Amino acid sequence: MATFLYKLGRFAFRRRHFVALMWVALLTLAGVGAASAPVAGASSFSIPGTEAQKAFDLLENRFPGMSADGATARVVFKAPDGEKVADHDNKATVEKAVKVLGTGSEVTSVDDPFKAHTVSKDGSIAYASVKYKVSGMELEDASKDALESAAQDARDAGLTVEVGGDALQATPETGSTEVIGIAIAAVVLVITFGSLIAAGLPLLTALIGVGIGVSTITALASALDLGSTTSTLAMMIGLAVGIDYALFIVSRYRAELAEGREREEAAGRAVGTAGSAVVFAGLTVVIALVGLSVVNIPMLTKMGVAAAGTVAIAVLIALTMIPALLGYAGRRVQPAGKKSRLLGGGRAAKKEGKPNMGTRWASFVVRRPLAVLLLGVIGLGAAALPATSLELGLPDDGSQPTSTTQRRAYDLLSDGFGPGFNGPLMVVVDAKASDAPKAAFTEVTDEIKGLKGVVSVSPAVPNKSGDTAMITVVPDSKPSSVKTEDLVHAIRGAGGEIKADTDATVLVTGSTAMNIDFSQKLNDALIPYLALVVGLAFLLLIVVFRSILVPLKAALGFLLSVMAALGAVVAVFQWGWLANLMGVEETGPIMSMMPIFMVGVVFGLAMDYEVFLVTRMREAYVHGEKPSQAIVTGFKHGARVVTAAAVIMIAVFSGFIGSSESMIKMIGFGLAIAVFFDAFVVRMAIVPAVLALLGKRAWWLPKWLDRALPNVDVEGEGLRALDEKRRDGDEDRELARV
Repeated sequence: MATFLYKLGRFAFRRRHFVALMWVALLTLAGVGAASAPVAGASSFSIPGTEAQKAFDLLENRFPGMSADGATARVVFKAPDGEKVADHDNKATVEKAVKVLGTGSEVTSVDDPFKAHTVSKDGSIAYASVKYKVSGMELEDASKDALESAAQDARDAGLTVEVGGDALQATPETGSTEVIGIAIAAVVLVITFGSLIAAGLPLLTALIGVGIGVSTITALASALDLGSTTSTLAMMIGLAVGIDYALFIVSRYRAELAEGREREEAAGRAVGTAGSAVVFAGLTVVIALVGLSVVNIPMLTKMGVAAAGTVAIAVLIALTMIPALLGYAGRRVQPAGKKSRLLGGGRAAKKEGKPNMGTRWASFVVRRPLAVLLLGVIGLGAAALPATSLELGLPDDGSQPTSTTQRRAYDLLSDGFGPGFNGPLMVVVDAKASDAPKAAFTEVTDEIKGLKGVVSVSPAVPNKSGDTAMITVVPDSKPSSVKTEDLVHAIRGAGGEIKADTDATVLVTGSTAMNIDFSQKLNDALIPYLALVVGLAFLLLIVVFRSILVPLKAALGFLLSVMAALGAVVAVFQWGWLANLMGVEETGPIMSMMPIFMVGVVFGLAMDYEVFLVTRMREAYVHGEKPSQAIVTGFKHGARVVTAAAVIMIAVFSGFIGSSESMIKMIGFGLAIAVFFDAFVVRMAIVPAVLALLGKRAWWLPKWLDRALPNVDVEGEGLRALDEKRRDGDEDRELARV
């Protein structure tokens, strides 16, 4: 592989005009596609194979026209202190608001609180349910304006009015911190390279790669049903790996220049050596992201595949666009150890014989490996402790900031009707196979009324054909509580006996049941997903490092870092530690997809640093150095660059903590802290300590396996053989002259 990539790097350097034009053309094409594509609506949310999804599909089939996936709004009215909503003036205000709400072109129905009996027992709170034909993200601005206007008119009349539901769902914003993250990355690159030109190359190529990836996602969003979160995730990961991959190749290029090589040769060798590590690092990230498809949740699969495509683009750009731009930059990119005239007057950055920080740190670890190993493991173990109290769930209006009308409506409904009112359960009774559907509906209703934890059960509402009915059940606990989950399981358990008696099938759905099934499906998929991703990457790393223990150590180190990161996420988003600093206005359960998502993404990113750092050690060991000296050599050449790459990735991920969407905020923080733990504790401390303790055994591989594995030549042995052939050719020419 090294020889092929070497030739690719030299080709891109020589044919820089063609390569640059090709990538600019792709960026333009993707941009035009994104600009001309129809506006994507809200991404559909489905969980194939779950009971909640089966019930939802049955409702759409048996109750046509009810717009089961349409937006809803709950307009909550609260009378002034000492008054009731049924008082003459207050009632007139509510009825006027209901009349106005029903005039919208996208409205399918509005329930009058006084006719639908949706008034609290003390008479102080009432609500009107509004249903729409389309989803919240597809609602026209006119419908949203009419909803807000009706609420404001009622406020002006003296009532407290808040609006819950997804009708006023806002488009998430990432915030200005995303730009700050990129700015920090630029500063780190300038410090690392001592050159504005060299620092600008990774940023430029990363932005081009992300531009192509995100524009392509936008162009295909409507056709493939991709949500806004998909492009945000692709941008987040694409920026981080795009900068890092380019950083490694530019750094190796400068090192090759420092050894006296010509610029074209240096570009070829940089792509042949560091580029090999980039390819395998990118493969591990792609495997981890595409592997999310095993969970069989379409939304998660699309997010993973889209992000993986952006990573693949980042790899291709690093291998081709970087050497092309190095050709344009010429002598403005200085050899390693020298700074540009602007930043250092062209002088050497440090004395040749003085060991750098990476060398000094590695030498210390090699001398005290056991102490460093124990300190690192104990520290990560302590950080992981909060993960033992991990609570999973999906965000609802109760997790919104208290400044939002959705959260205030949620609190008013809880005060007036009980905490379970915000998460009603929809029980669907399929009596098509029953001889007495009405009797079946009655039996289900009576059975549910007798269950523990039920506040109210609405009468069964049958469809036109009378073979299916809906029953609304209000629990006495909030939607995200364990008691509500137990009630869902109890209803489903009672459904087995009912089916035996009446041949009617009982299914539980609704947003609360959907969340419960979603969390359960993710929990069930976590172990198989972990086995698949870690297993494939383990095999890949065996091929790269020609070792059994090094990949095993890499996988175990990853488990430490991901558990510590999950512990930090729980401490901030569930316990509330440093919540104000992170902009977390409301703590609550951790999103159900967070553990499996972090396992996938963090594993891929962790293997980046493993490949970049350990391949340098492997290269030194293969070329004859002792194991302990190979560790020091690997850190001498790689520690500074890996540190810069980690800081850049942390800065980019941290930039998304400013997002208004809780999911993106949590993912940004989780990935940033995971990279910190993995890069600076696992890869920079635990890895060299373990390798120092193992010695030569770290690089052991059974002979039969060594013969069976393909030789991918990450260390650049093929380039060394190429050098020898050239020297032999030069000597032959010299002898011919003599």
